[in-house]
Amino acid sequence: MKIQQLSLFLENKPGHLSAICRTLASHQINISTLSLADTQQFGILRMIVREWDKARKVLEEKGFVVNLTEVVATEVEDQPGGMARVLEIIEKSATNIEYMYAFTFRKGNRAILVFRFDNPDAAIKTLTANGINVLDPVELYARETDTRA
Repeated sequence: MKIQQLSLFLENKPGHLSAICRTLASHQINISTLSLADTQQFGILRMIVREWDKARKVLEEKGFVVNLTEVVATEVEDQPGGMARVLEIIEKSATNIEYMYAFTFRKGNRAILVFRFDNPDAAIKTLTANGINVLDPVELYARETDTRA
């Protein structure tokens, strides 16, 4: 139930992010979601793509350093309290969240929370035991093409 996430270090200069996006687009690779965090000298781009192995290969061929990280994606109601419920479950289990980000879909009332945990297997066990839908890669990428309201 873990998802492969690509992580890249980017210099804080104009054009670096768009170069990555253009590279992926030229190989017909869609970005499902991304997060960009910055420091003084560089940014950390984290992204999830369906064809992560192909994406890693084409980015490395263009000279980018790409790291793979396993993250956990959960599906929650996109309404007030949806995220809080998941965070409370994690807090009670004393599992550490290293970072997280979220995204929603154009249709429906669901949000996806993406977590990097210090112990992802324990987190998955805790979340599923508490009725939280932890998505596997097939379920996550199916959301991209699901047109149901």
